[in-house]
Amino acid sequence: PEERLSLADPEWSDVHVVTGALKLFFRELPEPLVPYELFDPFIEAVKLPDPQEQVERVAELVQNLPPANYSTLRYLLAHLCRVMERGDVNRMTRQNIGIVFGPTLLRPEREPGSLAAGMAQQSQAVELLLAHFDRIFPA
Repeated sequence: PEERLSLADPEWSDVHVVTGALKLFFRELPEPLVPYELFDPFIEAVKLPDPQEQVERVAELVQNLPPANYSTLRYLLAHLCRVMERGDVNRMTRQNIGIVFGPTLLRPEREPGSLAAGMAQQSQAVELLLAHFDRIFPA
C-alpha cells in the first residue's frame, strides 16, 4: 500500500526536515542524478582552465543525460536558484548549496581515497550548474 503524507503535518514545518528528506531521496537512488559514467567527465569539465569552456562542456554533458535525469536536475536546480535569491535571509549562497547538494547529485561509483578532494569538485560542479543555469538549461 502506498504511504500518503501531508506536508501540512507539523513534522514537515521545519525546512531542515524537508531538505534532509530531499537529500536523502537523492542519496538513496540506485544511481545519482548525474549517472556514474558522467561523474569523471563532469569533474574534468570543472577542472578546465577556461571558465567559458567549463560551461560549454558541462552544458554538453547535461544534454547527454537521460531525459528523466535531465528534467529532474533542471527542476531541482531551478528551485535551488530561487532558494539562492533569498540568500540574505536563508544563508544559502551558491557555495553553500554546492557543499550541501554536490555529493548528493554527483558521486563516483566507488568512493575515492581522498574524500575531501572529490567533494570540493562535486560542490564546484553544482555551483557551476547554478551560476550558469540559463546557459546550461536553455528554456
